[in-house]
Amino acid sequence: MEIPIYLVDAFTDRPFAGNPAVVCVLDQPADEGWMQQVAGEMNLSETAFLYREDDGFRLRWFTPTVEVDLCGHATLASAHVLWATGYLWTSEEARFHTRSGLLTARHIDGWIELNFPAAPAAAEPSAPGLIEALGITPVYVGRNAFDYLVEVAREEEVRQAQPDYRALGALPVRGVIVTSRSLGSRYDFISRFFAPASGIDEDPVTGSAHCCLAPYWAEKLGKGEMTGYQASPRGGMVRVRPVGDRVILGGQAVMVMRGTLT
Repeated sequence: MEIPIYLVDAFTDRPFAGNPAVVCVLDQPADEGWMQQVAGEMNLSETAFLYREDDGFRLRWFTPTVEVDLCGHATLASAHVLWATGYLWTSEEARFHTRSGLLTARHIDGWIELNFPAAPAAAEPSAPGLIEALGITPVYVGRNAFDYLVEVAREEEVRQAQPDYRALGALPVRGVIVTSRSLGSRYDFISRFFAPASGIDEDPVTGSAHCCLAPYWAEKLGKGEMTGYQASPRGGMVRVRPVGDRVILGGQAVMVMRGTLT
């Protein structure tokens, strides 16, 4: 059996930036253990597996160690693959059936817009071990179904954070978002995302984290459309637009490798 695989850099317009994801296009469902082994072999933050189902595609995401419920950059990468390789016309909407319900993607003027569920955080000032593990001074601490959200006062605190990954990995969440307003005019806010409990110390650009960041910063800044920058070593830009209980995430993608899994 030969399976086409693609390596895509997501949330970037140039190779070797943004967040890389492997996309495996299957012709039928695959064994869960096998998919986890493939993800471990790829050793990226996410490997996506998709196959045709009903009026769209079934989509699942795996880190090197676990399956996750929601992933933005690997969904963006999957949509890019479907359009770039002829599975769909660029005028067609990509529809993904996932563990987080139906997710859709549209190709608009060189950008990909993902329609994701919003995941606002509720204030949680008591989070034992969190602040000590991050080594920062928080302005706000919240939590949603996936992650902790921590705002700090200055952009440099986000950029210079050096968390204790072992301590973060012991917390009962998928990951931790650290964010602040942006100093410059190009971006409205910046962030970083740490997920050692999911096998990824720092994720380069995290679309699903922006499902939390979008409603948070929309309320604080009084804006309906914003641009966020995830300040990892690779870095990447995400456009966000809250719409009711959904969030529109905008990004670009670049295919850097095609191959065959044998």
